[in-house]
Amino acid sequence: MGRMVSWCAEAGRGFWRACVVMVVSMLVPAVWGAAVALTVWWGNPWAGMAPFVFACLGTFALSRPVCQVFRGLVRRWTGTVVPAGYREAGPVTRMSTGYWWNGVSYARTAEEAREDQELRNRWTDPATWRDLRFTAIVPVTAGLVAAVPAAGLVVAGVGFARATPVAALGLVVAVAAAPYAWRPVVPVTVRFLGASPSMRLADRVDELTAQRADTTIAQAAEIRRIERDLHDGAQARLVALGMSLATAEKLMDTDPGQAKTLLREARAGATTSLAELRDLVRGISPPVLTERGLVDAVRAMALDSPLSVTVEAGAPPRLDPPIESAVYFGVAELLTNAAKHAHATAVRISLAHDGAALVAEVEDDGRGGAGVRPGGGLEGLRRRLAVFDGTLEISSPADGPTLARMMVPCESS
Repeated sequence: MGRMVSWCAEAGRGFWRACVVMVVSMLVPAVWGAAVALTVWWGNPWAGMAPFVFACLGTFALSRPVCQVFRGLVRRWTGTVVPAGYREAGPVTRMSTGYWWNGVSYARTAEEAREDQELRNRWTDPATWRDLRFTAIVPVTAGLVAAVPAAGLVVAGVGFARATPVAALGLVVAVAAAPYAWRPVVPVTVRFLGASPSMRLADRVDELTAQRADTTIAQAAEIRRIERDLHDGAQARLVALGMSLATAEKLMDTDPGQAKTLLREARAGATTSLAELRDLVRGISPPVLTERGLVDAVRAMALDSPLSVTVEAGAPPRLDPPIESAVYFGVAELLTNAAKHAHATAVRISLAHDGAALVAEVEDDGRGGAGVRPGGGLEGLRRRLAVFDGTLEISSPADGPTLARMMVPCESS
């Protein structure tokens, strides 16, 4: 009895899923059917071109939403994730002229620039033609099979109305096919909506192009920061030091006491300039990172932090200097965020290397709510890690804790 109830529930669920697949897969054919009907009704072949133009536009507009619906249904019903593979829109930048640049054209407002960019991406994205192909294939494959239970019920209804034996056959077909009629949508979606090799290659080219641009921008910004720090800090102090020494030299014979005072101030200024230069060098490449490696550099950073920081690390392998630098400054940024934004009191840093990838985790007991936002520090960190094919994952519920996980593929030397 229990098995029969379970089978009936499965049949009801399958019938509902089959109806959903049938309806969604027939949306685009319904648009073309309406276009044909209007053309026949008008009778004028030239006037009948208008419905076909609208049908083409409707197909273009419906293709992506229909494909997204099928991806969502497959993920919800079976847990199978089919990546969309659509090209992401790049950032829009405001120029000194006041116009907005989207990478291809200028616009008066940021909204216009994004809309133009999205429309261009839609036309040039290979995934668009993949979606159009899918909307042509799915009605005659998964949609046709999904229509079997509903067609069986229609036949059963007509048969019962006319009291013919066909009614029983239609009912049997509908009940027997209900648990299975929706299942072909899974292989069809996976086969025809998955990213092709050419699409993956194009995405990789776009990703590398964006990474190159990010690296160039980051290098230029770092050079400007170093130049600004030198100009405003050490350079200004060294100029003042030279002037103090020149004045002390003139006063050495006439006012030795004042000359000694200027020399003491010059010595203090030299000490301050040396400290600033050391801080600047430490910000570019910390000596402890170069000399002793990532683990010891992170431990030294933890000792200087105002928070209670615990560092967990195994045997410290030496990695390529660019990777160690990227992870070190990533940990430093996460530690700063924990103190400045999360108002944390304790932080746990974990460094692990399995021979193929370096994994760094930073967990704090702060208030949470952190996330990767466009233009934010975490977005910049994610882009810097992406240069090395690395990833950044953030788990930060509203009340904390926040766990940031950085993973960079690499081999120890």
